[in-house]
Parts: sequence; structure tokens; C-alpha cells
Amino acid sequence: MPPLIFITGASSGIGQALAKRFYDAGYSLALVARRTAEIERWATAQRLDAQRFKVYSADVAEPDSIVAAGRACLSAQGVPDVVVANAGISIGMDTGIRGDIDVMQRTFATNNIGLAATFHPFIAAMEQRGSGRLVGIGSVAGIRGLPGHGAYCASKAAVIAYCESLRGELRASGVKVVTICPGYIDTPLTRQNRYSMPFLMTADDFAARAIDAITQGVRYKVIPWQMGWVAKLLRSLPDALFDKALAGRPRKRRIDEA
Repeated sequence: MPPLIFITGASSGIGQALAKRFYDAGYSLALVARRTAEIERWATAQRLDAQRFKVYSADVAEPDSIVAAGRACLSAQGVPDVVVANAGISIGMDTGIRGDIDVMQRTFATNNIGLAATFHPFIAAMEQRGSGRLVGIGSVAGIRGLPGHGAYCASKAAVIAYCESLRGELRASGVKVVTICPGYIDTPLTRQNRYSMPFLMTADDFAARAIDAITQGVRYKVIPWQMGWVAKLLRSLPDALFDKALAGRPRKRRIDEA
């Protein structure tokens, strides 16, 4: 049997690019999204073998929904070799606006609770088997807080810390936890940004580098590597210099500005 990968947020962007790269590497696919029709159209356009993929409908922000999709995958396709919690949202916020508190709640529900709920159905089976990869998609935005990005930056910082905790919990089980932190990737999500995006790369280029890190079981990886150095520099800056460097930087669009 070919190896199996379970990917959330597979209807576009990074999720779709990872799906194609893993499919070409011989994997069967379990593809999860709310917009399942888009996955079906993409699979048809790519001429994927119908015997090597299944599509599951789930809202990652609803734990019961994504857990049910995971259990359906276990029943229909078996225990995945790789699970990628990729689904996420990125919306600007202003804490002084009441509606943006709801935006933050939804961001955490999707990016954090949804990530843990994605992993949940598979952990016991992977531990019993003694192998597997659980992949959390973080972001370089999780390394320092950016003005106007409070919800997204905080959620991605939480992804990094959560995956680190989970890695320690599963260390002796044979199940590896991989944290991938993309820089700026050309996706429908980032095309709404109104600021410069250094080292912007295509989703396919990102996927080509990510698949190597995932299959090798690398603990933590920033892609592209140049953004890793930028992130280290930002982390090392004193707060006063960091704040000055970002003064006047355009903020991410709020939901009312989309």
C-alpha cells in the first residue's frame, strides 16, 4: 500500500501544493476542506487517480467536524503516515473595535484549536504503530508580534509552542512532530496584503522544500531560509529598535476592509 497523507486546507494555496508534491512522490491523499467542490475540480484537472485520493468535508474551526473527518479517514483509508494541519486564517485586527475580538476568537479556533483537533484522531493509532509525522504549519509571523497582526501573530506563536510541547510528549513513541514556518508564500491569503513581502516564493517552491523537511522528520524549519535569518534578526532587536523599525508599516486588512 502507498503511504498516506492527511492534509487540511487542501482546497488552495499551500495545502494544494503539498498535496500535489506528495501525490507525485507516491502518496495517497486524504484531502480536507470546507470547499470540497474546489478540491474535486482540482483533482480532475490534475488527473489524479481516483483510487489514490479521498475528499472529506470539515470546518477546522469546529472540533467535532474535523475530528469526524479524521475518524472517517481512519475508517476508509487507514492510519496516515503524515498529517498536515495546514488550514488557517489571517485577518487584521484592532483590539479597540469590539467586532475584532470575535475575529481573534475565530482565528484561534481555526489556527490553534483546529490544529490540535486535526491531530487528535490519529495520535493513539500512530503511537500504537510506532511511527508517523504530525506537521503543524506555523509562520515567521509567530516569532515577533507585528502591529495590526495581533490575532495572527499570537496564534502562530501558539502553534510553535504547542508543537514543541507535543513533540516532547511523543518523543518516545516514534511519532515525530514537525513545525514548518513559512515566510511569504504567494497564495490567495497573502495576495490581500498591502505591504512588501521579501523573499516571496510560490506555493509549489515552498512545497518542494517542505516535503523534504517533513519526510526527514526535521523538528523545526523556516522556509525560505532567508526568512529564518530575518526572523532571528527581528528576535534579537531590542524592543525600542523593533518598534521604531515597524513604525508606519501598513497593517493587515481588517475584516471590514477586505
